[in-house]
Amino acid sequence: MGTAGYLICTGFSWIEGEVGVEVRAGEVSDVEAITDIFNFYIEHTNARFEERAFTLENRLSWFSQFSCNSKHQLFVATQDGELLGFACSQPYRDISAFEDTAEVTVYLASSAKRKGIGAELYRKLFNSISECGVHRVLSGIALPNDASVALHKRFGFREIGVFNEYAKKNGLYISSVWMEKGLN
Repeated sequence: MGTAGYLICTGFSWIEGEVGVEVRAGEVSDVEAITDIFNFYIEHTNARFEERAFTLENRLSWFSQFSCNSKHQLFVATQDGELLGFACSQPYRDISAFEDTAEVTVYLASSAKRKGIGAELYRKLFNSISECGVHRVLSGIALPNDASVALHKRFGFREIGVFNEYAKKNGLYISSVWMEKGLN
């Protein structure tokens, strides 16, 4: 992590057709809005398995794992100062055998869906982490979520399998499809 809690990265991109949408490395000042997006999914969907909302302190600790010069990065999309979504790569497992594998995810604010923002976040993330030596990316998607499965397939992910009813939230069992893609 860079000085003063900011990720130091060069460059950003604009999303064609979405006026004023910028994709850039996440900064510590984004964590509150990221927490709000996470908490929407925790409270209103089965995309997150937690049953209690995240705290800002919890997400600040989580944010400390990201660095632009590492395999674990976080990018955000913003427009007019509003955070529309984020994508990140995180360790798959905390053992050396998996050091070239990352688990990836993308989350969008409700107002940002179906505008190409998730795709641009992933494009930026995958380009960046492939330059840092990530060999394979994995993603677990709680079902049903046709939009997320389609996005991952669009980026060349293939389905590995379904963990059927392996998680439980609010008294209901949840299944997830796991997908993977090679980067190098």
